[in-house]
Amino acid sequence: MSTLNPDTVLSAQGLVMKFGGITAANDVTLHLQKGARHALIGPNGAGKTTLINLLTGVLQPTAGRIVLEGQDITQLAPYQRVRRGMVRTFQINQLFDTLTPLETLTMAVSQHRGLGAKWWQALGANRDVTQRCEQLLEQFHLTSVMAQETRVLAYGKRRLLEIAIALACEPRVLLLDEPVAGVPAGEREELLQTVADLPAEVSILLIEHDMDLVFSFAKRMTVLVNGTVLTEGDPDSIANDPQVKAVYLGHGDDAHATAAGGFAHG
Repeated sequence: MSTLNPDTVLSAQGLVMKFGGITAANDVTLHLQKGARHALIGPNGAGKTTLINLLTGVLQPTAGRIVLEGQDITQLAPYQRVRRGMVRTFQINQLFDTLTPLETLTMAVSQHRGLGAKWWQALGANRDVTQRCEQLLEQFHLTSVMAQETRVLAYGKRRLLEIAIALACEPRVLLLDEPVAGVPAGEREELLQTVADLPAEVSILLIEHDMDLVFSFAKRMTVLVNGTVLTEGDPDSIANDPQVKAVYLGHGDDAHATAAGGFAHG
């Protein structure tokens, strides 16, 4: 097996995932570099969610292995991968409706710092926890709504809170699973800018249908089709790749525009 680039923080190597007679991931290899802004794209059914579930331990691969910062994590449970610095957001909001953003982040920061069930005591009492929560609330534009129950927040704010929770775990690798899914047009700009401003030291793998976000955010892109890597490259090479155009983007000259249509409805 070839030696990995020392800057590779997360590596999927020859991943195969079979469900009975269906192969959802077929020899998928992907390397995420330190500080990456890497997008995983493809139409519905391409195998993106399957790959993320493999990386995060929700699924165990039929074959292949996953390496995080030089350590084989293929057999580790999801929570063990979080402890090792790999955190994921979800397509569908997974928040506590009756907690406020401040309470939610206090719980997340306290859990990460080993305070566990004592998080209520940390609410205002533990200076380090309080300062970290204040930083996250400001960073994710949640200060003005920090005392409102999550259930009444605008959907864009809910998505921002979800990413803030992920950052509370101080990840070195962050998997963003369709962060703007379902967010109304009027709330998208704030979310897109916040994603763009995420810490440079956090290596990010973005799974997204919104091509405006993909092309503005990603420095490298991997295209999946039918559970297989079709191609990988920088945004310009992907936008102009004849294979990608033929399969996903159509044959128009404006690759970005056709991308937005081809992937959003794929």
